[in-house]
Amino acid sequence: MNSNNKIVRGGVAVLALIILLTSCNKLYTDPVPIRVPANPSGNTLAKTLASTPGDSLYNRLVIRSGILTTAPATITDSTLRFTMFVPDNNAMKVFINALSLGAVPLNAPDAVFSGFITANIPVASAAGIVGYNIVAQVLTTASFPTAFPNLQYPTILNPAPTLSALLRLTTFPSKRGSTTWVNNVPLSAADAVASNGIIHHVPAMVLPPNASLWVRISTDPDMTYFKAAVLRADSGTSPSSATSLQGALDNIGANLTVFVPTDSAMRAVLTQQITGALIAQGYLPLTAATTAAALASTPAVFSNPLLYTSLTVMLVKGLVAYHILGTRVFTVNLPTTATNLYTLVGGAPYPGVSVQASFTGPVVTAASVKGAANASPSVILLDPTPYTGKSDQNATNGVLHKINQALLPQ
Repeated sequence: MNSNNKIVRGGVAVLALIILLTSCNKLYTDPVPIRVPANPSGNTLAKTLASTPGDSLYNRLVIRSGILTTAPATITDSTLRFTMFVPDNNAMKVFINALSLGAVPLNAPDAVFSGFITANIPVASAAGIVGYNIVAQVLTTASFPTAFPNLQYPTILNPAPTLSALLRLTTFPSKRGSTTWVNNVPLSAADAVASNGIIHHVPAMVLPPNASLWVRISTDPDMTYFKAAVLRADSGTSPSSATSLQGALDNIGANLTVFVPTDSAMRAVLTQQITGALIAQGYLPLTAATTAAALASTPAVFSNPLLYTSLTVMLVKGLVAYHILGTRVFTVNLPTTATNLYTLVGGAPYPGVSVQASFTGPVVTAASVKGAANASPSVILLDPTPYTGKSDQNATNGVLHKINQALLPQ
């Protein structure tokens, strides 16, 4: 295990700098000039939604949000410019069917869906969803970034106005070939021009993140080992410290990607590492393996004083940091050929992780990430269901993917 010490030192040294450089949600200007189309005559975004039959349910959500009557009345103002990502009625019906736990069937009349929106979606929730679907500038698909990592664009949603009036959650439009996405959702129709902006349609609701990476990690029943590893790595360190991993994972200004091994994956790698350490101390291989399996059977393995010399704070910090990228990566952003990305452990000469995805049309059908010392890639467990899934879990400060094998540095 000592072979990892050089990598650990490098990772800890650059952790605070990377967190500083990746602060993102406070951005409120576009880093790349965007060519804005000439202002056409015609309906505003608000009137366009209201006059489009296929957008009637989303228009009902917009009305429910209060955005049309609350100053500033954004999308009603012909002097302002916006981009909206709008789910059509079919997408809204799927969303409401799920939100109602099936109480509103997919074949119900539109009036039933509309009534549910008015009666059951709180104004604040509607405002959060609609606000996250609006970018305060015109973004045609021709201007969507193609380079990796993708640029982020501030929405009009401020998740914590008491913290800062300038705080905004960001969204991530991207393009590969002729396929375009917002976050991990492909566009179904694009570039509908209104007098004060652009409408892009999406086949599924693009929901705002509702918690930080740390909240997700610390409450997920299949991430208990990774949570314990973070706490062990931060031993003796305040969460507000510049080198605190918990602080970074909870920092609303960060922009990260975390590959979190499942509990079974963490048990496997810990059993292997502890077995090796026990054999080095003179244990017979079978006894070492049995003892290691017992020691690694719960997340308390990280707080066991008998293992402090093997699972040192520095070693565990390096292991956790090796599972974190300093930018937000959805599976649709992954390249189709194995490509190295650097983790928080540091850049060259420290090893990164190799990532790759396979696509069928705009849909990712397989994705993997491989550590420098792994014999085989770790599988990203594909399930992008918002808030409860295993991949593309969009948080206020990054994105999380569960993997079936821990990543091992050199």
